[in-house]
Amino acid sequence: MEIKAVQKTTRQTPLKVRLVANAVRKLPIPQAISQLAVMERRASLLVLKVLRQAIANAQHNHRLSIDQLKIKSILVNEGPRYKRFNAVSRGRGHAILKRTCHLTVILESLDTDLGKKELPQPKKEQETSSKTGKIVTKTKNPKKNLKSSVVKKKEIKKS
Repeated sequence: MEIKAVQKTTRQTPLKVRLVANAVRKLPIPQAISQLAVMERRASLLVLKVLRQAIANAQHNHRLSIDQLKIKSILVNEGPRYKRFNAVSRGRGHAILKRTCHLTVILESLDTDLGKKELPQPKKEQETSSKTGKIVTKTKNPKKNLKSSVVKKKEIKKS
């Protein structure tokens, strides 16, 4: 099962955020949190915040603990650029690009069977009707029991 947290249009360059993301991408979650806490980069606060948000999503929405999770991927994409200019001599201007980024943290549960489990099918019982001699199937599902009992009553009334 995948758990996702996204931070969009953050005013930090994607290159600087990728440096931090690459440092913690392959680590287990407790180690990644401690590593991000001691890094002296502004981008580490952003990655730590989004990682904690993904953990909170897993705990609240899917009732998973930190021990059951691992980092599947940390994606850092370019966001929109703010275009500004710096006025220089002779009436000219130099372009300034203020870059932004989108950060996505995807966690994966170690128990991959959780999402693939199917509900067991209700068991069917076969009985022979004493009056008509026909085989009637009953199920453990209460809604289907109502239908089979209605079928029995109709068969009894006919004979």
